[in-house]
Amino acid sequence: MDFSLAHATAVLQRTPAALRALLSGLSTDWTDATEGPDSWSPYVVVGHLLHGERTDWIPRAQIILSQGTARTFEPYDRLAQFRESAGKSLAQLLDEFATARADNLRTLESWTLTDSQLVREGMHPAFGAVTLRELLATWVAHDLGHLTQITRVMAKQYRDAVGPWRAYLSVMDR
Repeated sequence: MDFSLAHATAVLQRTPAALRALLSGLSTDWTDATEGPDSWSPYVVVGHLLHGERTDWIPRAQIILSQGTARTFEPYDRLAQFRESAGKSLAQLLDEFATARADNLRTLESWTLTDSQLVREGMHPAFGAVTLRELLATWVAHDLGHLTQITRVMAKQYRDAVGPWRAYLSVMDR
């Protein structure tokens, strides 16, 4: 599928509600579960998504639109959620994420981006030149990847409980 801003925003708009439907009211047996050492729980993933709303997608898009490749993006702190989420409940994180996402989508919509703007480049610290279109497509894929991660982590909590059906559940061994 080629990138479409309308298709992208359709997914981005749904992520907060999908997370809320999946995680709200669940016990910490589900929301704090991991796949083992150095892996992230659903709670940590939500904190990561929230941090990205604040520091990644729209801030980097603004840099591309205003400064192009003249300014390299700040490296993304992939572990910031551990500091920033400390002491917060999952419900708080979900609320903050929903608010931040709605604000970011309003900003994105207000830009009424053109094709010539979508091909503008910014400078990523690891990848070099990237386009606004690539950044926005990555935002969508990032959301979907983390939704997959959350459901995979949750499914694996029943890895042993499913008994022989595990043979038919490929998610258990990914």
